[in-house]
Amino acid sequence: MRVKICGITKLEDAQVAIECGADALGFVFYEKSPRYITPKAAKEIIKNLPPFVEKVGLFVNEKMKNIDEISFGAKLTLAQLHWEASLDEIKSLKTPYLQVVRAKNKEDIFKLQDEYRLVDAFVKEYGGVGKRLDLSWFDEIDCRKIILAGGLEAKDLKEIKKMGFYGVDVSSGVEKSKGIKDHKKIEEFIRALKG
Repeated sequence: MRVKICGITKLEDAQVAIECGADALGFVFYEKSPRYITPKAAKEIIKNLPPFVEKVGLFVNEKMKNIDEISFGAKLTLAQLHWEASLDEIKSLKTPYLQVVRAKNKEDIFKLQDEYRLVDAFVKEYGGVGKRLDLSWFDEIDCRKIILAGGLEAKDLKEIKKMGFYGVDVSSGVEKSKGIKDHKKIEEFIRALKG
């Protein structure tokens, strides 16, 4: 199962996450978030990272042209879209992307079911507040194209591992404070998932 550590704001946190086995790092380009990072600061971190690590930009209600400019400039490999962008908008995007389903109920998790997608708990603030989804929603469904997010901690992962998700995305569950990662929690989280 793949792991994304989101809300990276410091190079040291990024390096620790990679050393512990993270497959992807997330950079938040939503200015209202306490984990916001400027494209310039993200580029400085990314240029010091090793190859084969996915560099994901998180965007909310952003123009596609701006997403492409930021992604190209900061050397991102994927854009994570945290709103229901129209098909026309998405078609104009040059950057590879992943859509996010902000689930309010069980029916929501079936949106975009033919695509890889990130499923997060609906919160007004657009994520990163530690709200967890009801895992019973995923019983007896094919989770192979779902990346699970929302309130995950190392202690939850034994149950989640059995469900066959493509990956998990964690932010608040591995932090000391918003935007500052706890290196011990990162290590414990990834070890609990990957052994």
